[in-house]
Amino acid sequence: MERRLGVVGIVLEDRKKSAPLVNQILSEHGEIIAARLGLPYRNRNVSVIALIVDGTTNELGSLTGKLGMVSGVQVCSSLIRKLREAGG
Repeated sequence: MERRLGVVGIVLEDRKKSAPLVNQILSEHGEIIAARLGLPYRNRNVSVIALIVDGTTNELGSLTGKLGMVSGVQVCSSLIRKLREAGG
């Protein structure tokens, strides 16, 4: 199955309540996460996580679907359709 490269944005409205489950889900999908940046955004009283992901559409759908079911968590993803082959 073809792998896709993309970005996943996650916003946690109540970090103390949702962070343990979010971290568990991210750990379960760690093999498709190339990079992770997390920051508590105190001006808005939320926490924001940005992921660089590389996986199949099934793997990415599993990750974003599970995150989207967590109460107080919003998820947005953007995937590149197809990468050009190296040297091509």
